[in-house]
Amino acid sequence: MSLIRRYLDLVKFEHTIFAMPFAMVSLLVAADGRPSWIVLFWVMAAMVGARTAAMAFNRLADRHLDAANPRTADRHLPAGTVSPAGAGALAAVGGLLLVASARQLNPLCFALSPVALVVVLGYSYMKRVSPLAHLVLGLGLAIAPMGAWLAVTGTFAPFPLWLAAGVLFWVAGFDTIYGVQDVEFDREAGLHSLASRLGVERALVLSRVFHVLAVACLAAAVRRTEALGLVTMLGVAVVAVLLAWEQAIVRGGDMRRIDKAFFEINSWVGMAFLATVLVDLYLL
Repeated sequence: MSLIRRYLDLVKFEHTIFAMPFAMVSLLVAADGRPSWIVLFWVMAAMVGARTAAMAFNRLADRHLDAANPRTADRHLPAGTVSPAGAGALAAVGGLLLVASARQLNPLCFALSPVALVVVLGYSYMKRVSPLAHLVLGLGLAIAPMGAWLAVTGTFAPFPLWLAAGVLFWVAGFDTIYGVQDVEFDREAGLHSLASRLGVERALVLSRVFHVLAVACLAAAVRRTEALGLVTMLGVAVVAVLLAWEQAIVRGGDMRRIDKAFFEINSWVGMAFLATVLVDLYLL
């Protein structure tokens, strides 16, 4: 595997698709469907920088835990295919890209960029102190639609706040599911997750609650703007169906199809929602 490929795989670059569609929705609505290409470029750059910094830092902070966990022992740092110094350098580059991109957008984005870094990097240590780490991860991804809105308007508004809340609960819901895989290891290592604190069954119930809240928040976001209408509401319904499917796959703690529940379905959620937004903005 080439050096570049190893670093891209370290941060799971392809998973940027999770939050990207929601940032695009926020940016398009804020710009009335006509965003500046310059703003679009710097928003995308800021997102890539933030996510790269977060993932590289997480792998660096968790390298000893990953080495002790049979499920994660073959990750790049425990396996020695990427060095700690290399991961640290990548995290620093990602952080600098976020701050530099925010500076190109407007003063508010630039001023808030260190706050965004604190959130996305701080997640790596939350699991050591609180089972609310799932919500902190959700907050990290929820920054994307809020930041995209601020990049265009420079002001806060109800629509991006509801959209961000939807992302927060969506991510918290699927991360709670993902955490079930490591419930025994987390207990032995003294790590905190909802599954290790509440048990698998209760954690999955709470995951369903998070996903119901996510759908409700997305619907509330659509109702807070005149730019979107019935088609996007149908998109919210599609999101609800996808999340119900995800929950059905892992019902009873069955993790045999966790990759489908976590990676495939969640990659469709944002894309399906974005597709209906595009129809509302450009075809109706």
